[in-house]
Amino acid sequence: MASFKENIDFGNLPRHIAVIMDGNGRWAKKKGAARIFGHRNAIQAVKEITEGCGELGIKYLTLYAFSTENWGRPKEEVEGLMELLVNTLQKEIQTLHDNHVKLRTIGDVAHLPVNCQNNLKNAIDATQHNDGLTLQLALSYSGRWEIVEAARKLAEEVRSGLIKTEEIDEHYFSEHLSTAGIPDPELLIRTSGELRISNFLLWQIAYTEIFITQTLWPDFRKEDLYEAICAYQKRERRFGKVLNPTA
Repeated sequence: MASFKENIDFGNLPRHIAVIMDGNGRWAKKKGAARIFGHRNAIQAVKEITEGCGELGIKYLTLYAFSTENWGRPKEEVEGLMELLVNTLQKEIQTLHDNHVKLRTIGDVAHLPVNCQNNLKNAIDATQHNDGLTLQLALSYSGRWEIVEAARKLAEEVRSGLIKTEEIDEHYFSEHLSTAGIPDPELLIRTSGELRISNFLLWQIAYTEIFITQTLWPDFRKEDLYEAICAYQKRERRFGKVLNPTA
């Protein structure tokens, strides 16, 4: 069977791919196991999409790893997720470095357990000079939280006289988001077939192409990534305009 990779136009790759990693709990339920079993088996999918993006030359990959709403899940599941994050970072930091992956985070990471914060800092510091794929983990993140935080910063700048309200435009606002300096994603992938964006990158995905796959996240592999990119390349991106008004 031919691979979707054979049909990829390498001259038309998205610079930035964002992913809502969904379906771990349903995957575990199908196996008759606890939800944390699904989260543990999702690590391979993270490896696959990170390697796949790096091999293709994608510059930015953002993974929705833990939302602010996820704090409301059962205590044992949250604790298991935090432990999994720490253990994975410790095991994979050298692999990230060897593959020139630069790690960064967005979100209210100050609310993460201290050991998670320390391991994140170590991984970020160790990979900060890498010049390959930038892997951005959204942790304790929500799009509304990010926009409110940006608004607070702008309000403080206005209050202190650093800027006038009439000088604030979209570009200036975006510079106060946690993704400042990173291009908006051209492609958003959501696994498990759900048709919602779940409070993810609300500002940044204004004109992002969305690809929904029925694949549950633990089963996601490079071939699923290639399929999403092929679907993206078939889209006509108009950004609200008419590309051929005479047609």
